[in-house]
Parts: sequence; structure tokens; C-alpha cells
Amino acid sequence: MHFLPVLLLVAGSATVAGIARRTPVPAPLLLVAVGLVVSYLPGVPHYELDPEIVLPLILPPLLYTAATDSSYLDLRAQLRPVALLSVGYVLFATLVVGWAAYLIVPGLPLTAALVLGAVVAPPDAVAATAVARRVGLPSRITTILQGESLVNDATAITAYRVALAATIGEGASWAGGIIEFLVAAVGGVAVGLLMMMPIHWLRTHLTEALLQNALSLLTPFVAYGLAEWVHASGVLAVVVVGLYLGHRNWQVDFATRLQEEAVWKMVAFLLESAVFALIGLQLPVVLEGLGEYEGARATWYAVAVFVVVVASRFVWVYPATFLPRTLSARIREREDNPTWKGPFIIGWAGMRGVVSLAIAFSIPLTVHGGEEFPGRNLILFLTFTTVIGTLVIQGLTLPPLIRLLKLPGHDARAETLAEANAQAQASRVAEARLDELLTDERNALPPPLVDRLRAVLERRRNAVWERLGSVNPVTGETADDTYRRLSREMIGAEREVFVKLRDGRHIDDEMLRTLLRRLDLEEAAAYRETP
Repeated sequence: MHFLPVLLLVAGSATVAGIARRTPVPAPLLLVAVGLVVSYLPGVPHYELDPEIVLPLILPPLLYTAATDSSYLDLRAQLRPVALLSVGYVLFATLVVGWAAYLIVPGLPLTAALVLGAVVAPPDAVAATAVARRVGLPSRITTILQGESLVNDATAITAYRVALAATIGEGASWAGGIIEFLVAAVGGVAVGLLMMMPIHWLRTHLTEALLQNALSLLTPFVAYGLAEWVHASGVLAVVVVGLYLGHRNWQVDFATRLQEEAVWKMVAFLLESAVFALIGLQLPVVLEGLGEYEGARATWYAVAVFVVVVASRFVWVYPATFLPRTLSARIREREDNPTWKGPFIIGWAGMRGVVSLAIAFSIPLTVHGGEEFPGRNLILFLTFTTVIGTLVIQGLTLPPLIRLLKLPGHDARAETLAEANAQAQASRVAEARLDELLTDERNALPPPLVDRLRAVLERRRNAVWERLGSVNPVTGETADDTYRRLSREMIGAEREVFVKLRDGRHIDDEMLRTLLRRLDLEEAAAYRETP
């Protein structure tokens, strides 16, 4: 891909995504639709999805941003449903879709059909997160969908490699496939565990926000590349590192957090926009190689595979939700009894995305004997139609479906009460810290500034502080310098309380980020760099 087509792709997709923000249509759907239309306009460059670019260069940063924005504590609390979906469901869908394609398409070998099953098995991280944010799903469902989408790519890629090896003649067995899956999973987690603490140490010891953010940008690529180099799961390595750094993000300098949030928002926005536009732009590439499968037969295969993909998710989700409760009294005691509505939404929210297409395009042209890979063009076509079908049909109907089922969203009153309680506790601790500091003559301040320090705990908003020229005879600081130093001490005390409340599960990570950002902005306003 040359520079100009890439520039046109990024600029065009960002423009369409910006327009989508002013319409009721979710950005992923509008981007895919525009990509489909634009792909046939005269003069539009020819875009072909390159798995060598998507998997190592686009997937890691998208997974990393999703992981750092996720809550480790919430994911741990929902570990069972997340694991059942991200591992169990993906393997189940691989087998069910593969077997159905084997029965539906005459002459398609079972191994090649299982390749198709693995390709279309994982729901997309970007699509799931985008829809969850847009429609305001209940927090538990959002956590489950986000957790599933973080891990399921690793399961699907491993299942794909096993099925591919059997198809091209490298030989594979159930035992070998299980061993390969375990090695990839354990190896990916191990690489993430080995990398996360050294990277966090660097992030907390680098003194410049620009260097810290440069490290942040490199982290997902290094984690993915190192894991893949040792034949482990790069996806899991990125997720483990991202979850740890996101959980410990409060320990990084405030300037780094503010810059990092802005940088990653921009990166995620551009990549997500380009990814969904690329999906639509693949239509000519997919149709060109369809060959003998053109026409009504191809349409029938596409509809059948789409129906099997959607139905298989419901077949898995409901037993995975209710069967553990039936078998375990402990689960019944610990967890509220779910209704049928939550699993239905989880079942319907299984949109596929660019990872499926990227894996499909990585299928080799030939097998070891030099013969053409059986059904490769049909697999590409069925992957494309499944991705488009789930994004359009499920993506468009999910918001009205949630409204129809009247699922409760976030409890605004409870969240406000929790935030107010957290702020009150933090303010009391900060005020006690101020009283302690003011007993030291080195921290002497005029009464008006002391009153202002106390008042800011009540109103918690940004302000421009007056700069006073008086100098502390003990420290040589101006009153303004002392005021800003004490303000930062109080903010540090509040920050520690918020983290303790998050760790004690009194507030969630989303609320923690809101409270920390408020403190970061105030600290940035109070801070002045010495020339």
C-alpha cells in the first residue's frame, strides 16, 4: 500500500467517523457502509487487507487500549462467564460452524471448513466496545463483552493454526491441538507477566511525560512481537500488560496520564475508523476471486453460515449462563439470579470484525503438494458476508432491542452517591493532611490561602491561582510556591484514598478514572514548571 492511498484511507475514515458522531448511526456501521459504496467509485485506490499489517500493527494497539480501559477487578469478578465465552464459545463455534459448512458446501474438506469456523468464531473487540459505549449496557454485561473480546482472538488464532496445519498437510491431532493451545496461552500470559513490572517501573521512573508516552506507544508492539517470537500468544501478552498498567496507572505522573489519555484516544479513533472502512473496501477483492461459487449458491452459503454463527452463540450462551448456577450452590449464593434478557443481549452482541478478515486473508494460496488451498476464495467470501451481516443486522438492531427489553443501564443515582461518598472521604483525609502540614513553620501561609485550600476541597474545580510575591523565610519559597506544593500534597492524599476505595470495591474503575482526571486537571492548573 503506497503513501497516498493510506493517507486517503485515514483521512476519509476519520471524516466519516466524525460525521457519524452527529448522527444516530453507530460509527462502525456508517464506516462499513461508506466503504462498501466507495469501493466501486471510479478512481478509488485498490485496497487489499494485508494480515502482515493488521495482526502485528493494528491489533496490538487496539487490544492495549481496550485492556487499559478495562477493569482488572471487574474482569476477575466475572472470570467464569468471560472464560466460558472467550475460550469455550470460540472453540464451540469453530466446531459447529466448521461442521455446518462441511455439510452445506459440497466438496469442501472438513479441515478447510474448520478453518472457516475458526476464522469467524471470535466476536470483535472494537465492535463490542463501541456498541457497549453507545447503547449504555448494564455494567456487568459490558464487562463480560469487553473481557470476552480481549481474549477470544488468541483462542481463535490458535484454533485456526491447528485447522490450517491439518489442511495444508502438516498433520495435526486433537492432542497436538490442545498442547499447542496450552503452550500459546501459558506462553502469552508468561510473557505479559514478565514484561508488565519492568515496564511499569520504567513508567514510574522516567521523569519526562514525552518519554513515558513514547514507552506507552511502544509497549503493545513489543509485547506482541516478543510473544510471537517465542511462539506464544501475542494477544494474551498485550492484554496482560495492558490490564496491569491500567490497574496501576494511578502511580504514574499526572502529566503522563493527561498526555497518554489524549494520545491513545487519537490513536484508537484513527485505527478503529480505518479498520471499519477497510472492511467495506474489501468487497471488490473478495468478489473477484469467488469463481465457481458466484450467484445464488454463494448467497445461500452466506445466509446459512450467518444463521449458524448467530444461532450457535445463543446455543452456547444460555447453558453457559444457567448451567453453572444449577450445578453449584456456591454460585447461587454469591450471585443474583439472572433473567433471560441479559444472556439474550450477550448472544445478540456477537459482532465480527477485522480480525476475522485478517485471519482469512492470511490463508495460503496452496497446500504442501502445490495444489490450491481448497475453498480459499469461498472462505474469504463467507467471512466477509458474516462480518458485514453481523455488523449491519446485529449492530443496527441492538440499540432498539435493548430499549425494547428495558434493560437497566447505569444507576446514575447510586453512582452519584458513591462518588459523593468517595469525595467526602478523600476531602476529610486531605484536610487532615493540610492541618498536619500547617503545623510546620516551613509551610506557613497567609490565612486567605489556607482558606482557599480548604474551600477547594468543597468545590473541586479548576481555578487560576494568584501568585504572591512573599517569601517564606525558612524555605525561601514564595507563598504561591508553598500553596501549590501543599495543594499537590492534598491531592496526593485524595488520590490514595480513591485507589483504596477502588481496591476495596467501594467504587469501580470508571469512577476512579473520573475522580483521578479531576485531580489531574487541578494539579496541572496548580503546577508551574521552574524555568
